[in-house]
Amino acid sequence: MIDISVEKVALLLIIAVLVLGPTKLPEYARKLGRLIRELRRMASGAQEKIRQELGPEFEDIDWRKMDPRQYDPRRIIREALLEEEAPPQPATSIQTPPPASPPARPVVRLAAGQKAPFDDEST
Repeated sequence: MIDISVEKVALLLIIAVLVLGPTKLPEYARKLGRLIRELRRMASGAQEKIRQELGPEFEDIDWRKMDPRQYDPRRIIREALLEEEAPPQPATSIQTPPPASPPARPVVRLAAGQKAPFDDEST
């Protein structure tokens, strides 16, 4: 979880002894222990509450599959290119006619100097 080496822990302990002194160090160590226990209790309570709210069907979820670090675009493209295409579906015997298009309007050509029709109510 937390990657701290032994040397770093020893250095932190030495700094704590120098800063706090031998008289206050046990008191702060107890406080730190209580804090860690409380954090663990809260985390386990949150996990239990999530399990209760999501229900039993979510206990079987493989969370490793949902890890975003596993998505490699090169692998995804490679798999997509190597996938075999599904054979085309045979045409059914009943053909639906194409949707009916609206009737074509006749093209009206205006004579030279004639004004285009204008609808006062449309504007």
